[in-house]
Amino acid sequence: MRLLLVEDDDHVAAALSAVLARHGFDVRHARNGEEALQALVPEADAFGVVLLDLGLPDQDGYEVCGKIRKRTSTPVIMVTARADVRSRIHGLNLGADDYVVKPYDTGELLARIHAVSRRSAQEETAQTVGHEVRFGAVAIDLPTRQVTVDGAAVQLTRKEFDLLALLAQRPGVVFRREQIISEVWRTSWEGTGRTLEVHVASLRSKLRMPALIETVRGVGYRLVAPAA
Repeated sequence: MRLLLVEDDDHVAAALSAVLARHGFDVRHARNGEEALQALVPEADAFGVVLLDLGLPDQDGYEVCGKIRKRTSTPVIMVTARADVRSRIHGLNLGADDYVVKPYDTGELLARIHAVSRRSAQEETAQTVGHEVRFGAVAIDLPTRQVTVDGAAVQLTRKEFDLLALLAQRPGVVFRREQIISEVWRTSWEGTGRTLEVHVASLRSKLRMPALIETVRGVGYRLVAPAA
């Protein structure tokens, strides 16, 4: 897999590149945001993942992430010392697929790289045919608001359907709790959190796929392919 490492510290980049190379990654190093954006021009060879440091010399890493997301769907993992929850949420809101806090265990970083790669592949498997969204065995007919699993109809309430349809828009991508409440219930987060949890549990039960909707602790939910 080709990987773009955006890191201004050459010593850190060299050490991490060596580790990644030993695990089969073809690493390109960009020292600042502009180099990273140039590497991601549409005609360039595709990268499987971008590792993005936030403390860049020419522009803030959050700004770079926003620009990356406008030009490519390549998964982005933010790698930074900013450990507070607000920073993590801000990064995810800008389109980052994951957020790793320094100092980190190399094994964990490798696992996260593989995880976002799998999620990206899962998103590509979700197809929209006309007004129908398909994700693995699940088919969602948007005009008729019908859901089937392996061809068998599943009866959902209005809000259960709206919740599933929202998550299915971008499989593998985290939807914040506040965003889900706003789009499905058309209200604010306060007092509605328990309702969301109940609907998620009901969907898992009715679809008979407990692993289909993953809880991302402290952030929200995402749709993932259940283990075979």
